[in-house]
Amino acid sequence: MTEKYDVIVIGGGPAGYVAAIRAAQMGFNTLCIDRFKNKQDQYALGGTCLNIGCIPSKALLDSSKHYAHMTQHYDVHGIAFDNPSIDVATMIGRKDKIVKQLTGGIAQLFKANKVKYKAGSGKLLQDRQVEISNEEGTEVVQGEHIILASGSVPVNIPNVEVDNQYILDNAGGLNVDQVPEKLGVIGAGVIGLELGSVWGRLGAEVTVFEAMDTFLAACDQTIAKMAAREFKKQGLDIHLSTFVKSATVKDGKVEVVYEKGGEKTTATFDKLLVAVGRKAETSGLLSEDCGVKLTDRGQIEVNDDCQTSVPNVWAVGDAVRGPMLAHKASEEGSAVVERIAGQHGHVDFNTIPWVIYTEPEIAWVGKTEEQLKEAGVEYKVGTFPMAANGRALAMNESTGMVKILADKETDELLGAHIYSANASEMLSECVVAMEFKGCAEDLARIVHAHPTLSEAVFEAAMNVDKRAIHKAN
Repeated sequence: MTEKYDVIVIGGGPAGYVAAIRAAQMGFNTLCIDRFKNKQDQYALGGTCLNIGCIPSKALLDSSKHYAHMTQHYDVHGIAFDNPSIDVATMIGRKDKIVKQLTGGIAQLFKANKVKYKAGSGKLLQDRQVEISNEEGTEVVQGEHIILASGSVPVNIPNVEVDNQYILDNAGGLNVDQVPEKLGVIGAGVIGLELGSVWGRLGAEVTVFEAMDTFLAACDQTIAKMAAREFKKQGLDIHLSTFVKSATVKDGKVEVVYEKGGEKTTATFDKLLVAVGRKAETSGLLSEDCGVKLTDRGQIEVNDDCQTSVPNVWAVGDAVRGPMLAHKASEEGSAVVERIAGQHGHVDFNTIPWVIYTEPEIAWVGKTEEQLKEAGVEYKVGTFPMAANGRALAMNESTGMVKILADKETDELLGAHIYSANASEMLSECVVAMEFKGCAEDLARIVHAHPTLSEAVFEAAMNVDKRAIHKAN
């Protein structure tokens, strides 16, 4: 007899597992199906984010940051070390332990919330039936509602074949067994800059190839230019308008041919990281007659409420339009379940925070100054340098700034851009303010504890009306 569920979720990443738990909380009989396998070839919940993305990369960033501070920054505090060294195996082991703890935690949350979990590949058939395939065989289950949360996979480029020994994708970049002397990185986006920073801090000579002619084009360019200068100081050699034509493994090295300004050049690296972006993962997800449509970009086609072309079939996260961010995926998962329950789940793309966890961190929400200019929106700008922030100076983390953008007429917050230590945490008050249609004046009227990094947000908000205290207006 076919098992029947109120909600079936295909995918156990940030979109899928959150949707499944939320559905169970709301009283739905819920099944989550996931095929992800970890590097031990074991089924593991959490998807790319927890297993080979957000969480492990932050663990390595934290470890490498401590090492970099020991070798480069602690002397100003009067702290000295004799011949500090890095044990890469221990660092990787710590990362794996954190991943195991968190992925195991999801399994416990499923148990606590009475979410049923089946390991294997889920394929949507006609009439909201789902075929589940794994090593034990195949079965078909029936759902009243189906949520597709299949995630994304790395984009490949021609003539560069990933083997995760010499030529790495993001998963391979998290499991290098020793610090490469020379590391090449294709792509100056989030993954490229974060993993490039990890291995650069540990002593690798890092060269980054970026096809675009603008560094961090999605970021406010005041911040991007400041970050570019800092990355150069940190030793990342970033080449813009540069196209990698091929990568070949020869005698244990990677030979890369790249083109810049019409001229081809060859460079050799110990490892090459391919980080040119991600695309929706729909392979094996949909039967030909299931009725769900894909866009010309290969994403699952949905409306503003995440409904597909088939009634009661929904899609969320990286597999659909919008930013490929774990927190966006999770919120969409929750919102869809609330819609299924007759509520009004909502995700405002304009108030989704973005973060790049380099040092300093780059974080922003809302519009950039370039976007406002292009749209013809009249705006005001307030900035404040971290070099004038007492807490930042005490921490020896004074690089960076806060930039606030507000509507010239109404003072409504339009964007906030932070380049600072702990920028990811500092941004949250700006997100809250924007979600409630707050103004720069609102941020400027909140009493901020002293001394804190967040006082820079306070001062930048005051500087919108040229009344900052610790900066000449």
